[in-house]
Amino acid sequence: MYYLYILKSRTYKTGYIGVTHKVEKRVGEHNKGRVKSTKAKRPWIVVHTEEFQTLSEAKKREWFFKYNSQGGKLKRKILETAGIPAQSA
Repeated sequence: MYYLYILKSRTYKTGYIGVTHKVEKRVGEHNKGRVKSTKAKRPWIVVHTEEFQTLSEAKKREWFFKYNSQGGKLKRKILETAGIPAQSA
Protein backbone atom coordinates (compact mmCIF):
# COMPACT_ATOMS: atom_id res chain seq x y z
CA MET A 1 0.00 0.00 0.00
CA TYR A 2 0.99 3.59 -0.64
CA TYR A 3 -0.31 6.68 1.09
CA LEU A 4 -0.75 10.29 0.15
CA TYR A 5 -0.37 12.44 3.24
CA ILE A 6 -0.90 16.09 4.06
CA LEU A 7 1.05 17.60 6.92
CA LYS A 8 0.57 20.90 8.69
CA SER A 9 3.24 22.79 10.54
CA ARG A 10 2.47 23.45 14.18
CA THR A 11 4.57 26.61 14.02
CA TYR A 12 3.82 28.14 10.61
CA LYS A 13 0.69 28.57 8.50
CA THR A 14 1.77 26.08 5.89
CA GLY A 15 1.16 22.54 4.69
CA TYR A 16 3.07 19.82 2.86
CA ILE A 17 1.88 17.00 0.58
CA GLY A 18 3.81 13.79 -0.01
CA VAL A 19 3.58 10.09 -0.86
CA THR A 20 5.06 7.17 1.08
CA HIS A 21 4.48 3.55 2.00
CA LYS A 22 5.05 4.16 5.75
CA VAL A 23 3.38 7.34 6.97
CA GLU A 24 4.60 7.24 10.58
CA LYS A 25 8.22 6.67 9.56
CA ARG A 26 8.07 9.45 6.95
CA VAL A 27 6.55 11.97 9.36
CA GLY A 28 9.33 11.09 11.80
CA GLU A 29 11.88 11.94 9.10
CA HIS A 30 10.16 15.30 8.53
CA ASN A 31 10.17 16.06 12.25
CA LYS A 32 13.81 15.04 12.72
CA GLY A 33 14.88 17.51 10.02
CA ARG A 34 15.91 14.87 7.47
CA VAL A 35 13.75 16.36 4.69
CA LYS A 36 15.28 19.52 3.25
CA SER A 37 12.01 21.08 2.11
CA THR A 38 10.31 20.77 5.52
CA LYS A 39 13.23 21.10 7.93
CA ALA A 40 12.74 24.80 8.71
CA LYS A 41 9.04 24.54 9.59
CA ARG A 42 9.06 21.70 12.13
CA PRO A 43 7.20 20.19 13.94
CA TRP A 44 4.64 18.65 11.57
CA ILE A 45 1.41 16.78 12.22
CA VAL A 46 -0.59 14.58 9.84
CA VAL A 47 -3.97 16.12 8.99
CA HIS A 48 -5.04 13.89 6.07
CA THR A 49 -4.14 10.53 4.49
CA GLU A 50 -5.42 8.54 1.53
CA GLU A 51 -4.55 4.90 0.75
CA PHE A 52 -3.71 3.55 -2.74
CA GLN A 53 -2.83 0.15 -4.17
CA THR A 54 0.01 1.43 -6.36
CA LEU A 55 2.63 4.16 -6.24
CA SER A 56 1.36 5.42 -9.60
CA GLU A 57 -2.15 6.02 -8.21
CA ALA A 58 -0.75 7.84 -5.19
CA LYS A 59 1.48 10.05 -7.37
CA LYS A 60 -1.49 10.94 -9.59
CA ARG A 61 -3.44 12.05 -6.54
CA GLU A 62 -0.44 14.05 -5.29
CA TRP A 63 -0.26 15.76 -8.68
CA PHE A 64 -3.97 16.58 -8.41
CA PHE A 65 -3.49 18.33 -5.06
CA LYS A 66 -0.38 20.20 -6.18
CA TYR A 67 -1.21 21.26 -9.74
CA ASN A 68 -4.99 21.11 -10.32
CA SER A 69 -7.13 24.07 -9.29
CA GLN A 70 -9.82 21.81 -7.81
CA GLY A 71 -7.13 19.92 -5.90
CA GLY A 72 -5.75 23.20 -4.60
CA LYS A 73 -9.20 24.15 -3.31
CA LEU A 74 -9.57 20.78 -1.62
CA LYS A 75 -6.10 21.10 -0.07
CA ARG A 76 -6.98 24.53 1.32
CA LYS A 77 -10.23 23.15 2.75
CA ILE A 78 -8.36 20.29 4.46
CA LEU A 79 -5.79 22.71 5.90
CA GLU A 80 -8.49 25.15 7.06
CA THR A 81 -10.29 22.31 8.84
CA ALA A 82 -6.97 21.52 10.54
CA GLY A 83 -6.63 25.13 11.70
CA ILE A 84 -4.54 26.65 8.90
CA PRO A 85 -6.03 29.72 7.17
CA ALA A 86 -6.54 29.64 3.40
CA GLN A 87 -3.47 30.43 1.31
CA SER A 88 -2.67 30.28 -2.36
CA ALA A 89 -2.10 26.69 -3.54
